[in-house]
Formats: sequence, C-alpha cells, structure tokens
Amino acid sequence: MTLPSDVTETFEGWKTGDSTKDAILADAGKAQTAVTYAVTQDDPKSPALSFYQADTALAGSQDWVKSIVDAGFTYSGSVRYYAAKIGAFDDKSAGVSYCADESKAYNKNRKTKKVDKVPATSDSYVLYSTRLELNDKGVWQTTKLQSERGHKACSP
Repeated sequence: MTLPSDVTETFEGWKTGDSTKDAILADAGKAQTAVTYAVTQDDPKSPALSFYQADTALAGSQDWVKSIVDAGFTYSGSVRYYAAKIGAFDDKSAGVSYCADESKAYNKNRKTKKVDKVPATSDSYVLYSTRLELNDKGVWQTTKLQSERGHKACSP
C-alpha cells in the first residue's frame, strides 16, 4: 500500500523486541494504513481492507470509508500513532490499544483538491482498542475495532 505523497503515517514505539508482539503490532498498523489507503483510493471494498481486517472491524471500516468517499473527501496531512499497548490472549488472538494524533490530518475535497485545515481540538486525539486474530495465512487480522475521540489517555 503506497499512500499519496501528501499523506503520511508514523508509528512511534511500535517495536517491542519480541518477534510475535512485533508481528502483531505491524499487522495492527497495516490494518490502520489499509483504511487510509482505501479512503485515498476511493475504494470502500479495497482488497487491502479485507487482507488486514475481518468480521465487525472490516464491516465498520468499509462503512467508514464509504461515508468519507460518498461525502466527496479524501485525506491530506499526517497521523502519528503512539502509546501502543499489546496483550496476547493466546497464540492466535491478541488485543492492541493505541492512540492517534490526527491534529495534522485534514479532509481534502476530491474534486477541488482544497484541504480543510481546521484547528486541532481534543477530538483530534483518538484511542483505538482492537482485537486481532491470526488467520490461516499468518496475518494478524483486526477483527474488532473500537475508537473513542477525545479520550483522556491520548490527550497531549
């Protein structure tokens, strides 16, 4: 997945030194990037989404992407993902929570290319809570995804 040149994602501190946890975190990050990629490609049914997500996470992400695409927007700017916490439930499932700083990410009108640079608010900081399951292809797919804007755990 190659994002447009005006869109960047940074994953701070997403390495633990443990190969299993690092694989889980890497796929959790790619699941997030798959959403951004689907928006920038104008494609709620992007194969990248179904590769890194399944179950309710996939359905929710496809709905989210569709709502942005239907509104005529894409993204511009940068998102920083940080404060990742991981807990393995067993050898085929795990939980990952992390924060997103979207204070420098903006909606961009698909037709006019105008970027809506609104000031950051507490809602620019999002707490994600996810469940991942190892599929038969060795991919840690995000199967459940919950987000909460303005969560105090992610406030600057």
